[in-house]
Amino acid sequence: MYSTKKRKGASLTEVLNYTLPKLHTGKTWYVDFMCYDPAEQKMKRKKYMLDGITKVTDRRKRAVDIIANVTTRLREGWNPWVEASNSRQFTKVDTVINIYIRYLDKLHESQSIKESTYTDYRKRLRVLQEFMANHTAPIMYIYQFNLSYISDFLDYILMDRDSSARTRNNYKVWISSLCSWLVEKQYLETNPCERIKALKEEPKRREALSASDLRKLGRYLEKNDPHFLLLCRMAYYTFIRPEEMTNIRLKDIFLHEQKVFVGGNISKNRQDGMVGLNDELVKMMIDLGVFKYDSDCYLFSSGFKPGRKKITTKVLRNYFYKVRDALHLSKNYQFYSLKDSGIRDLANAAGIVVARDQARHSDISTTNKYLKGSSLTVHEETKHFKGEL
Repeated sequence: MYSTKKRKGASLTEVLNYTLPKLHTGKTWYVDFMCYDPAEQKMKRKKYMLDGITKVTDRRKRAVDIIANVTTRLREGWNPWVEASNSRQFTKVDTVINIYIRYLDKLHESQSIKESTYTDYRKRLRVLQEFMANHTAPIMYIYQFNLSYISDFLDYILMDRDSSARTRNNYKVWISSLCSWLVEKQYLETNPCERIKALKEEPKRREALSASDLRKLGRYLEKNDPHFLLLCRMAYYTFIRPEEMTNIRLKDIFLHEQKVFVGGNISKNRQDGMVGLNDELVKMMIDLGVFKYDSDCYLFSSGFKPGRKKITTKVLRNYFYKVRDALHLSKNYQFYSLKDSGIRDLANAAGIVVARDQARHSDISTTNKYLKGSSLTVHEETKHFKGEL
């Protein structure tokens, strides 16, 4: 099968994928054709011997059947050197990746996935494309995206890019979701990632702020940046996640009821939620003139003041690191540590059930993960229970 056009710089294998089968007669009779083997990256001959058929007429009849059958299968995408159950598995890798990108774009446009998820997936996909471009044995068809290839990619993440086990595991989770999509669209038969184990990770370095460091942070920001102090207190008292925080608008705040609505379109669990605002937060919002802005404004925009420009979580994190370093606080303190600190302190003051509901956790076991060592709570009833032993 020859193409009538050949782009400049194209290799022969990109132009010529197979030749049509042909009967050869003489000392030996056989039907043969050439077909590209993507594993070896070259054209190879496939032969069907006919010498075992005694009568010439029967040989010719058998040859006609083979030629017709092979021609049809080749045109449908069949490749004799590849074991694949359907023609979709012969789709070019670049084609499938472009389809996947359009799929992600559509999910993003329809708000079926969050902005952060979309950005993360596209970033990881770019790293995979870089690996594909530089891999010593590049793949052409999607069926070659198999266990060994994915395993090599994860090794590349871990060793060549000098990433942590946690980062490598995060890539595994992402690539498993990609493979699930490939299976759903029938580009793959099974998900190869199911046979790849996660690596043991070091415990997260993030830790909650001590009481003294919380006070130190509060005094510093009260003097130098009260608007960022409001943001930090929102994280500490409401447990609203950073990504959610950047999406909260003034119209989501119910001042008289002292609560904030977190819509399912911005929440991590994709469910509507309501969290309480304590007296300190309400007073601070009023003192800073937050409610003088239009209700469609984001609560935190440029300069951490209300505005119409949406900021990213990176802005929050980087500013927090700047303040943390200025105060010479522990490197294990991250912006998310404010939520950890708030859950710990509320659980100790009002009970773990109250902390669970404020954090919008589905189960107390999730809330418990934020409590460590001496911060772990116990029910008062257990201290005064009298048993029968």
